[in-house]
Amino acid sequence: MSPAVNGLDPGGANDQISVEGWDLACVEMNGDLEIPWDTPRFRNWIAVVRACHSVERALQAALQPLDLKPAQLDVLVNLYRHPGLSQHDLARKLLVGRSNITMTLPQLEQRKLVLREADERDKRVLRLRLTEEGETLLKRAIAIHTELIEKVMSQSSPSECDLIGERMRKIAEALRC
Repeated sequence: MSPAVNGLDPGGANDQISVEGWDLACVEMNGDLEIPWDTPRFRNWIAVVRACHSVERALQAALQPLDLKPAQLDVLVNLYRHPGLSQHDLARKLLVGRSNITMTLPQLEQRKLVLREADERDKRVLRLRLTEEGETLLKRAIAIHTELIEKVMSQSSPSECDLIGERMRKIAEALRC
């Protein structure tokens, strides 16, 4: 017997929707709960999620020769754009907890890509900066990332790209707490 996800039979005989490796069958649910498989919002949301995962996987693979993960790239980009950020401010910009930053920074420091320096006014605060090696690696990673963005977004016209961006910003705004 195959495992079920939320009461659905992965790999069932009905219409299939694949989400993160699961084939979710469009099956009739018990009781009053109905899953909106055929609604445009649900179908298109699945398309957005699948595209997002595809881009994330492609970026991870493209950065592998640099021995860099997408989360590490996010840190490097933000430190390039905002030199001297504190760990707390960096975590807020990346929408992650400080513990995520605390785990990522030592890896980048060990590779001599990032420096942590005491704040001149408040010795409890550490300011983060890219090293010269960090900037060099970042430039290579940005070229890879830009190439991927061009490949993905070239599927749409400039006005469609603007519309996609507008819609994604609205989604992000709607989910802000």
